Amino acid sequence: MESSMGSGSIRRSAGALFRGVVSGASAPTGTFTDVPTISDVHPTAAPSGAARAVRRRALPRTGAALAGTAVLLPPLLLASPAYADEKPKAPAPPAEMSKVGGGRLGQAGTQVQLKPGAPKLPADITARSWIVSDAESGKVLAAHNAHWQLPPASTLKMLFADTVLPKFPKNQKYTVKPADLAGMGAGSSLVGIKENLSYTVRDLWLGVFLRSGNDAVHTLSAMNGGTAKTVQEMQKQAEALNAADTHVVTPDGYDAPGQVSSAYDLSLFARAGLQNADFREYCSTVSTQFPGEVKDGKRGSFGIQNTNRLLSGDYDVKPYPGIAGVKNGYTTNAGSTFTGVAQRGERKLLVTVMNPEKKEHNEAYKETAKLFDWGFAAADKVEPVGRLVGPRSEEGDARTGGAKLDGDKAKAGMEDTAGGSGGVWTALAITGGALVVLGGLVFAVHRRWPLPELMRRRGGRH
Repeated sequence: MESSMGSGSIRRSAGALFRGVVSGASAPTGTFTDVPTISDVHPTAAPSGAARAVRRRALPRTGAALAGTAVLLPPLLLASPAYADEKPKAPAPPAEMSKVGGGRLGQAGTQVQLKPGAPKLPADITARSWIVSDAESGKVLAAHNAHWQLPPASTLKMLFADTVLPKFPKNQKYTVKPADLAGMGAGSSLVGIKENLSYTVRDLWLGVFLRSGNDAVHTLSAMNGGTAKTVQEMQKQAEALNAADTHVVTPDGYDAPGQVSSAYDLSLFARAGLQNADFREYCSTVSTQFPGEVKDGKRGSFGIQNTNRLLSGDYDVKPYPGIAGVKNGYTTNAGSTFTGVAQRGERKLLVTVMNPEKKEHNEAYKETAKLFDWGFAAADKVEPVGRLVGPRSEEGDARTGGAKLDGDKAKAGMEDTAGGSGGVWTALAITGGALVVLGGLVFAVHRRWPLPELMRRRGGRH
């Protein structure tokens, strides 16, 4: 059974200040956590001197001791380990996948069309699926198995936020009931919510985005009418966003039979969420204080830090310049998953990476950073291989080619072939915008919001 910590979970600052998972929790087979339990040690992390000493004391030192150990082993374990070191064969993508966003995106393998002078793609990207796209225009610069339906882990929480976040004002308070925290999978990542205590909606969303807290997800789901209702609404939201690869079973991304998404769909979820100022705030916050227990009549607090390593950094990963979110994930079935957004100059890129075959520490973040570097260098030197489609309210059902646009909307840029998928829906991506309706035409008027990078420099304290 794999550790809940997975790729990119342990860090030097993981102490009492940044806590989340209850000590002694069983190793999960479910949802991502970047929050180490006290008893967990990442298998690739260098052990401390004390840990090495304990391991040395635990090892048998003599031939007699080794022989004694062998006597206790079952006969099957003493057989020749001819296949012990063989790795299971990696699954292959389907021969045919969805063609939403363009026919090339439905093809297996890497899709890219370089112009003369364009930099080559990094050679050491091992993710089973990935996609690099322009966050505003929706142009897909390059992709690899973009529509492969894979377990999404906690990146599915972006869809949860797209569905539930607009429903409740951020200052609304809610007192957690014991039933609200029931039904979470074993080993779930937790921010540390306690029953019979009250939290603001903002507190809960910070718990979702910074600590990937399933306790926060279940509390917000309870406010929304329950888990079953929330899952149903998430599925409807995915369909509304033309995310046809996604099937929702749990609201938090915990492993469940049949729960899948794709790098393409996860990029749609991020792009939709980034139009919301609260979503941008939460996903770009590096650290904050979270409400704690009541002692001596006074409510305490404790520090939490964002587990997105391109935002907060780690001992082997530096914060990526211009990073502004979005969400990471890990489960046993999904491996490491990550969707990030970053800005360089006026250009804003989305990168989604799913399940790198290379199981090094923080590998998903390292591969994402390489794809960001390539994307910023190559953005004007490639022909798009597809696009991120808009929602059904703008484009119809993308699986059937979408609704035919009328002349006015075409003129207004609802489907601007020169600039990719533009207009109202994309104009509000990260920088925000205002809509002006004149004479039946819809125009997108850009208005810059404070960059999420500013929030990162402030350490998320608002």
